[in-house]
Amino acid sequence: MSNPQLVESLVQRSLALSSTAGGELERSCWMVVHEHHHGVMPTEYDIREIDEDLYLAVLTAVKQSAQGS
Repeated sequence: MSNPQLVESLVQRSLALSSTAGGELERSCWMVVHEHHHGVMPTEYDIREIDEDLYLAVLTAVKQSAQGS
């Protein structure tokens, strides 16, 4: 299971990113998890793997947060 504090931190970064990038939640979640895993934001065609479980945990939390707004 993912670290709840890490997930919350990535959720906050994802929400901030999606608010400036047109609201694409899936993309912003992928980008922040990619940055956490690889240390850099992805390039346009970056296909490096990320932690799928962490991505899904962040995406789920972001969607729940968005519904509560």
